[in-house]
Amino acid sequence: MAEADNSRSDRNQENKHWNRNKKVTDKDHVVRKRQPPRLPKRPNDIYVTNRSNFQSELDKCLKLLESGEKEVFVHGLGAAVNRAVNLALQLESKFLGTVQLTVNTSTTTLIDDLEPLHDQATYETQTRQNSVVHIRIQRTALAGAQN
Repeated sequence: MAEADNSRSDRNQENKHWNRNKKVTDKDHVVRKRQPPRLPKRPNDIYVTNRSNFQSELDKCLKLLESGEKEVFVHGLGAAVNRAVNLALQLESKFLGTVQLTVNTSTTTLIDDLEPLHDQATYETQTRQNSVVHIRIQRTALAGAQN
């Protein structure tokens, strides 16, 4: 019984193996995901990921807007689109309508490298599409200001 379990787990490791940035899709290649293209980083750009701490991203945005920054840009890619939208909505509720949100969505092309596991296989690349959101959070009025 133990031998059958060990041989099954060995076969599973040979056929498919997940690791942080690489995945074996077949016996010939390992997929390595390249970093997505980024806009030039400005002090008021916040790139949201699923791994980053949501509260620290919220605090960073609050600090920027409260320190006099007129606008903050929140960027989310793929699965982080929901987190980026949630972050913008949290900021809108905290500033009680004194910020304006402008949302732009698009699709970006991501490139994966298929690296050969042995000499007979060739180096290849594959492309895939992923959703992107860019949210501009702009201060429209200061809280408590007179019109």
